[in-house]
Amino acid sequence: MTPYPVNTNLPASKSPLAWATVGNGLLFTAQIPIDADGKVVEGGIEAQITQTLANLKQTLESAGSQVSDLTQVVIYVTDREDLATVNRVYADFVSEPYPNRAAIIVSGFAREEMLVEILAYAVVP
Repeated sequence: MTPYPVNTNLPASKSPLAWATVGNGLLFTAQIPIDADGKVVEGGIEAQITQTLANLKQTLESAGSQVSDLTQVVIYVTDREDLATVNRVYADFVSEPYPNRAAIIVSGFAREEMLVEILAYAVVP
């Protein structure tokens, strides 16, 4: 089966990428804290993780999946101290049985104002 892009209705990226693709029954996606205008949301880590998870949910639904179809989530943050907030907001987003997850501290992202980015994989029914 040839991989195909998912129409997420998220703002088009200036970079050569698709917000999500499906291949072999799996959704592959990377999400960032952008709003409907394609701007990184302000308000710190809580606002950014909330927006990033909203974008992830929108992407899952666009592919015909839902949060419970997630198999793995990788969360990148620029500040270790932000993980407590990320975990609190993330805990309201997912429910048991939880997907596999990793959290990684990085020095920065392509957009300097970003504090978080998520890679996620999900089953597509």
